Amino acid sequence: MSILIDKDTTIAIQGITGREGQNRARYMLDMGMKILFGVTPGRGGSSVWGIPVYDTMKQAIKIHGKVDASVTFVPAPQVKNAVVEALQTEVKFVVVPAERVPLHDNLEMLALARKKHAKILGPGSLGLISPGKGAIGWLGGSEELAREIFELGPIGVVSRSGGQTSTMAWGILKYANAGISTAIHIGSESPVGLTLAELLPLFEKDEQTKAVVHWAEMGTVIEEEAALLIEQGEFTKPLIVTIVQGLPSNTGFSHASNRIVRGRGTVESKIKALKKVGAYIVKYQDVPVTVRKILKEVK
Repeated sequence: MSILIDKDTTIAIQGITGREGQNRARYMLDMGMKILFGVTPGRGGSSVWGIPVYDTMKQAIKIHGKVDASVTFVPAPQVKNAVVEALQTEVKFVVVPAERVPLHDNLEMLALARKKHAKILGPGSLGLISPGKGAIGWLGGSEELAREIFELGPIGVVSRSGGQTSTMAWGILKYANAGISTAIHIGSESPVGLTLAELLPLFEKDEQTKAVVHWAEMGTVIEEEAALLIEQGEFTKPLIVTIVQGLPSNTGFSHASNRIVRGRGTVESKIKALKKVGAYIVKYQDVPVTVRKILKEVK
């Protein structure tokens, strides 16, 4: 199985005629995804890699029907308009790669997604990959590298860092001889759509996933939220977490939304909350060893 996408997921690419849109469309085609159409205002009637391009989502959907997901390869100031356009045509899953999306734009589109019962991955997300099922975005960068790093297996991977999403998957494969069910980069912006607490129930329902590995940073309360979810019994599989440490708790680190608020979001508060509910808190280099141990126990 997989979560969020599979080989039958139909996709639209907004901003397909730009450099990023063209390159990432090629990658997703190579990974076997069904891209029905692209959208770029003023470029309707053209095509990219044989994919027809339209001026608006509404025009495209009249011809091709609704799509399951859209990816918005547009500059940050245009992201809100693209996401709103997708949501208004009832797209239920939107991947947003752009970083530095204006805060109020971000808040507005996330609020509309909740109203529409839709999911947003990002902003600032490289996407996700389910080996053997498909990929949306461009985790791995190229088909050759993606297929080398992300082999089919029982481990879910969730990370705030795009690079660490791939690195964790590679380390698990190389040193634990275990593949990936689905790997997800949740994005780097403030705030993001799908969080760890929203993804864990999806992994819980996925029969292929036996455990989840999460790469965490100081700041934000997504790990504390996940701990509460586990405490409530909504995720019962092993959760392995490695948290970036070594900096003072009042030091800003890495991604834009890494904020520490009223004592929540520190490394110490994350570890305390996660340990309380039985999550495995391990050093980065010990993740593969812990994965091997857990897989022996759950078989």
